[in-house]
Amino acid sequence: MSNNDELALQSLYRKKIEGWNEGNGRKFAEPYTEDADFIGFDGTYLFGRREIAEFHQMLFDRFLRGTRLIAKIKSIRFPVSNVAIIVGISGTIEANQKRINPDRNSIHTIVAINNEHDGKWGFTTFQNTRATYIGRPEKVSQLTKEIEQIE
Repeated sequence: MSNNDELALQSLYRKKIEGWNEGNGRKFAEPYTEDADFIGFDGTYLFGRREIAEFHQMLFDRFLRGTRLIAKIKSIRFPVSNVAIIVGISGTIEANQKRINPDRNSIHTIVAINNEHDGKWGFTTFQNTRATYIGRPEKVSQLTKEIEQIE
């Protein structure tokens, strides 16, 4: 795949993070396809950009107000020319805090597709998993340090 494909995917990822940090559900959901599958860390299943936007706006207005998401893409693979598999990491700085809460660190997988009609990428599947590393607190510390170095 071309460097332009990776740049386009990085841009979509940044838009999603910006949407979170602005508390804007619509912007958060923009990178997703109309028929995207979204699975949250707690097992919440959402279908489609509209549902992703509405649900996240509710979260931003109530439970996630003032939080900041720190995130980066760890890898992008292209199993075929119009599909990308993205693995990312993220941490959350809660409202009125300055440091990441390690209990909220996540690793996520995103499947992106390139629309053959317009040549644009979109996220079609998202799976978020809390990085609890049961019985391995050193792995939690290691991931937290990696996330803290993003900014």
